[in-house]
Amino acid sequence: MIAFFEDEPGADKVALILKSLMDRKAKAYMSVINWGEIYYNILREQGVEIAEKVIGQLKQYPIELVDADQKLTYEAAKLKGRYKIAYADCFAAALSHRLNAVVVTGDPEFKKLGNKYSIQWLKTKSS
Repeated sequence: MIAFFEDEPGADKVALILKSLMDRKAKAYMSVINWGEIYYNILREQGVEIAEKVIGQLKQYPIELVDADQKLTYEAAKLKGRYKIAYADCFAAALSHRLNAVVVTGDPEFKKLGNKYSIQWLKTKSS
């Protein structure tokens, strides 16, 4: 979502996924931790006004926000303990595992997880 809202490489692929969501051809889930990550990234780079606008735009898409309960946090913490990846990324991975879902990302840190998670890669600046 950050790639989409900041018009980074891979934004076009995210736009196609969002269209599929709007057409009810796919389902999407996001941890509230990753939702917060979107907010703070936009806030840091573009300011509070744009961050608030982006969060408002995000509500337009049928993405189910999933609370970080104790079980999800435990799974994310175990991933963080095993792999050198960002904590928020651990929540995305743990949620995808819980739901048997695909992680959509361009973040190369996810490569550290090996083939244990299903990942749909976005084109990034380094690929």
